[in-house]
Amino acid sequence: MSLVEIIVLNQEDAKYAEAYGADRLELVSAIAEGGLTPSYGTIKMVVESVKIPVMVMVRPHSYSFVYRRSEWDAISEDIKKIQEVGAAGVVFGALTEKQAVDFDILGMVLEEAKGLSLTFHRAIDQTDSLEVYKSLCQSPYHVDRVLTSGGKLRVPEGLDSLTGMIAESGKTTNSPIIMPGSGLSSRNIEDIHQQLQASEYHFGSAVRVDGDFRKKINGDEIQRIKRIVN
Repeated sequence: MSLVEIIVLNQEDAKYAEAYGADRLELVSAIAEGGLTPSYGTIKMVVESVKIPVMVMVRPHSYSFVYRRSEWDAISEDIKKIQEVGAAGVVFGALTEKQAVDFDILGMVLEEAKGLSLTFHRAIDQTDSLEVYKSLCQSPYHVDRVLTSGGKLRVPEGLDSLTGMIAESGKTTNSPIIMPGSGLSSRNIEDIHQQLQASEYHFGSAVRVDGDFRKKINGDEIQRIKRIVN
């Protein structure tokens, strides 16, 4: 049985996704820019409207995944607000100029977010995803999961890398869960699940009417996906 995480943008999305069987939500704003930190009001409304876990994007800008120390205060304040309203965790990723994990700022985030779950997001797909994943596994920092398409634009093209990452995940107790996401839908998840047997999957536009984030969530698609992976 695999967990299904759904991207939501607001309270209506969250309630609808939960009603149709989503196991966990990722709350973001500015989805056209790849997802940014939502407003405090939106986070509070969503968390209070559902019983399932809500993971909240912490991303102050869409320019890159490289963050300056001067941006830390904003990141820190966002994490404090996310804790305050009772969200389950944060979704965060940071790279150095050399496209390695920025362990300095990741360590700061983990310290600030104690008690929260942490997903390292698709910043990893801007790099050699397998090698960067290995660096996370070997680091002293504990990340709960990695959202990745295997270093490609979409999961179907990144299956070889994802297979390697999932194999790597079984080697140490510190290994983050691999959560495939991007390009997944009810039309391809059966074949992908047979190959990967991942414990968690992440869905976005595929569970929207007409595949459009401007339209409402398609509950039938969530239920179809749940039947396949369960």
